[in-house]
Amino acid sequence: MRLLAVEDEPELAVLLQGAMQRAGFAVDLAAGVEDAEDHLRVASYDAVVLDLGLPDGDGLTLLRELRRRPAPPPPVLILTARDAPEDRVAGLDAGADDYLVKPFHMPELISRMRALLRRPNAALGVRLELGNLVLDTSARAVLVNGLPIALSLRETTLLELLLRRQGRVLPRDALEQGVYDFDSTPGSNAIEVMVHRLRRKLTEAGATPQVHTLRGIGYLLADREEADAE
Repeated sequence: MRLLAVEDEPELAVLLQGAMQRAGFAVDLAAGVEDAEDHLRVASYDAVVLDLGLPDGDGLTLLRELRRRPAPPPPVLILTARDAPEDRVAGLDAGADDYLVKPFHMPELISRMRALLRRPNAALGVRLELGNLVLDTSARAVLVNGLPIALSLRETTLLELLLRRQGRVLPRDALEQGVYDFDSTPGSNAIEVMVHRLRRKLTEAGATPQVHTLRGIGYLLADREEADAE
């Protein structure tokens, strides 16, 4: 899952990014409205964390623009120091999906974001399953035959992307965008190396799903037992 955090306080922005990354998200930071608009033009996001008091405009303006776009907009959680009831009403009426007031507890922010992403037609399901493989997207736990296997955060994110599109081919570029944020500088073969590690760990754990490489096209996660039955 890839998030955009629009926050102009540098220290808080870094704390947000670190906490969300440890929770399994790829996170890009934007310090203002113009910066956020640039990010939204070149990347696709599963959700947005939005401050309102920004140096070059009001976050509500950006929120309204997001809601006017023809494509389904990502869910937006407003994170702001504005705590008056009329501010909450204005934010929700402008199209926010949730509203959290500063100061706040980071675990609550992460929990609220996961709740938004679990809503119908949103990006996050609690359990993703294929064959004997299960990914609990809330706990970021991967199980094979009910037993946990150790994956890195990025390997878990890669597996999640493949599970969400099981049986369909995912281009390398789509995987790279979902796993890495703008602050990361992956090597030219980073995805290939990560797929190799993930494939090896799944095989060693006895997982029936396999990651298949379609050279020049992308990657496909399919269950070996289903393929054998066909």
